[in-house]
Amino acid sequence: MKFGLFDHLDRRDEPLKQFYDERLKLLSAAEQAGFYSYHIAEHHGTPLGMAPSPSVFLGAVARHTETIRFGPMVYLLPLYEPLRLIEEICMLDNMSDGRLDLGVGRSVSPHEMGFYGIREDESWDIYAEALGVVLKGLTEERLNWESARYHYEDVPMELAPAQAPLPLWSAPATPTSIDFASRHGMSIVSLGPTARVKQISDDYRAALAANAGDPLRRFAAPGAPFIGAYRLVYVAETSEEADRIARPAFDYWFASIAKLWRERGGNASLLRMGDYDVATEAGMMIAGSAERVSQLLAEQIDEAGYNYPLLELAFGNLGHDREMASLALFAERVMPEFADA
Repeated sequence: MKFGLFDHLDRRDEPLKQFYDERLKLLSAAEQAGFYSYHIAEHHGTPLGMAPSPSVFLGAVARHTETIRFGPMVYLLPLYEPLRLIEEICMLDNMSDGRLDLGVGRSVSPHEMGFYGIREDESWDIYAEALGVVLKGLTEERLNWESARYHYEDVPMELAPAQAPLPLWSAPATPTSIDFASRHGMSIVSLGPTARVKQISDDYRAALAANAGDPLRRFAAPGAPFIGAYRLVYVAETSEEADRIARPAFDYWFASIAKLWRERGGNASLLRMGDYDVATEAGMMIAGSAERVSQLLAEQIDEAGYNYPLLELAFGNLGHDREMASLALFAERVMPEFADA
């Protein structure tokens, strides 16, 4: 069993330099603890994400770490000029000696896309085509592409990634996106209640089998893809203490998630998950002693069938000291329980 670390880098009341510095310290501790990969979100116009340019922060990650993998979860491809992104991807993969996990998607927020003049009904087509351009540029010596949206003629690809091919990741939530991810052989992460995670995990395994011979699999990294689930986790010495600390931090974090939706409308299903007790009952929030967190995670993994817990250990206004303490307890008392899984 491998564990991943997820990070919204959601804003809190402290200087940004301190915020970034402390996050890199947390990441160093996660690397030493044996976390497999570090995935960061991309958000715009919201306190949910203080890394709206993932490549910038990941450049620091590449030089600050030695073994842990890392990557965006996800690059919002409709916002990128594909040729420029190809070059950034190659730089990051080489700066880290081949540790980049390439997450791609189109955004769950029409509000954030709207800030850039992109309509929700066009974002899927842009995403799918942009990914095609990016993968072509990463795997060929010259880039040629001709469409109404993109035009590249005999562009030399002077940079190449260290990995060939790069591991692809996404967070599919619909039959269309599940099929698309499976055709590319991507690793995936799903969100939401445990029952929903199970459904997506089951559907994805079926799609992987159905699309096993798809030509797009040539872009897939070797080995079976990860099937993951995103969860917020906080560990304390007792479950009572964990609940007491995690509850207000969850509320603070969720206010950042919900800000644009509450101001501009939509996504009622998300807003219903904004209650700590509801999120806990649904399996999205896991707080408690190390023993309780181990038990709840094991039950979820058994029920939903995922093999990559992607955990957000720093969220809301927990603060750096509490985040480090929670990570230490998770590493010392929870991870060993899954050593043989």
